[in-house]
Amino acid sequence: MRVLETGLPGVVIVEPAVHGDARGFFMETWNAARYAEHGLPKRFVQSNVSRSGEGVLRGLHFQYPQPQGKLIWVLEGRIFDVAVDIRPGSPHFRQWAGVELSAENHRQLYAPEGFAHGFCVLGETAMIGYLCTTEYRAEYDRAIAWNDPSIGVRWPLENARLSAKDAAAQPLDEWNPADLPQMHS
Repeated sequence: MRVLETGLPGVVIVEPAVHGDARGFFMETWNAARYAEHGLPKRFVQSNVSRSGEGVLRGLHFQYPQPQGKLIWVLEGRIFDVAVDIRPGSPHFRQWAGVELSAENHRQLYAPEGFAHGFCVLGETAMIGYLCTTEYRAEYDRAIAWNDPSIGVRWPLENARLSAKDAAAQPLDEWNPADLPQMHS
């Protein structure tokens, strides 16, 4: 397995070892000891699967005051996956990292606690698997505008299909800093 830095502390791209032949392939999507050697969490408490159609954009999502770290990979299709540092006081505040994840490239993205996460589908459909460091809590679910110009994510799609929640999400400047994840010393 290889772990690639993105320029944002804690946000990494994981390239798992894939063992394949004419019959198909096998790969570990997570191994506590092996991933911990690279600074990734040893413990995840929730596993999710999401399926989205063409043009769907989900994000930028985060939880507060119980932030979630997420290890994301694609089971079917392709996505452009993004993590944004939304911690006021961080030297990387408002910076983002994005990478194409696909069923073919087997890459994973780790978005740590304190980062918003979003993705858009790059084909007809995509099925995404992800592990979370804390449980989902609806009352802590938050969203930042996917097209916030102060962040400037360069999404590779023309017209985004959004949920009502994502369409109504506020830009980062409209959030009270006390309602965003904080830096840990």
